[in-house]
Amino acid sequence: MNELLHKELSNKIIKCFYTVYNTLGFGFLEKVYENALIIELVKNGLKAEKQKPIKVLYDSQIVGEYFADVIVEDSIILELKAAEFVIEEHELQLINYLKATEKEIGLLLNFGKTPEFKRKIFTNDRKKLNTDNTDSTDNHGSV
Repeated sequence: MNELLHKELSNKIIKCFYTVYNTLGFGFLEKVYENALIIELVKNGLKAEKQKPIKVLYDSQIVGEYFADVIVEDSIILELKAAEFVIEEHELQLINYLKATEKEIGLLLNFGKTPEFKRKIFTNDRKKLNTDNTDSTDNHGSV
């Protein structure tokens, strides 16, 4: 059986997510959770950068720019939400961030009434050849 890509790092991030959620609870704006999560990630020895620009290229030219909520250890993109529940557009936003970068793993972390996360995988070998919008998802609810 294949080992999950960045499994240990993903688990550390998810632990930090639940620590922040259990401390702050539901009802704050995403920016509050982002700031608290950065503190928790750094406290746990992880390199975390917030609002990092992601350039979107078309035919080798920049056609747009996004800002990832958080990038951890220059390996995993975090998309934070404070919504009642995760919708497809949230997941597609994260997949597009993965497509536009060399990052292969993204975590969608929702600080909603019930905390939840989704792990998205879009491997680099698929980025140049991919012609559809398929992705791999690990769905998880509350703990």
